[in-house]
Amino acid sequence: MKLIIGLGNPGKTYEQTWHNLGFLAVKKFQLLPEYDFGNFRSQKKFLAQISESQAGEDKIILALPQTFMNLSGQTAGSLAKFYRLSPNDIIVVNDDIDLPLSKIRISVNATAGGHKGVQSIIDHLGSKNFTRFRIGMKPSNSLVPTEKFVLQKIDKSSKLLVEQSLDQTCQAIKTYLDQGLAAAMNRFN
Repeated sequence: MKLIIGLGNPGKTYEQTWHNLGFLAVKKFQLLPEYDFGNFRSQKKFLAQISESQAGEDKIILALPQTFMNLSGQTAGSLAKFYRLSPNDIIVVNDDIDLPLSKIRISVNATAGGHKGVQSIIDHLGSKNFTRFRIGMKPSNSLVPTEKFVLQKIDKSSKLLVEQSLDQTCQAIKTYLDQGLAAAMNRFN
């Protein structure tokens, strides 16, 4: 079983913001026809929207925490406990201000790097030994503080690069699920 958690903030206000790249990627992944995911549905006991797929013998659960970003660990912790998952069964998809726009990076057992949503997950799991798919969003020259930039709407001039990053992230996750971590890292890092 694999749990894939997309990080973001719930609600219309945040839908197309930089900090919701994790949500956007997981929603796009949910649409891949080869997995036949069901619709996302609200699961209050996990504080999340959940979609599930049975891929061969493996069950895949997609989760979009409905807490705010900095509390994402509540969802990760409750899902891990309920399904008896170890951290290495968990994939977290998140935005990364330190990576250039259109770049993605796959990492395992990495620090949060200042990302409070990821730190919340580390704190609730008691481990950082999970896989992360980080989506770059570093502005070329922004004087806006990071806390404000991440909550801004994705500008029109960046939309094409963002879509390419989301597609690439979906392909990287698919490669990871089908061929393993080493194959995904070799191809996409």
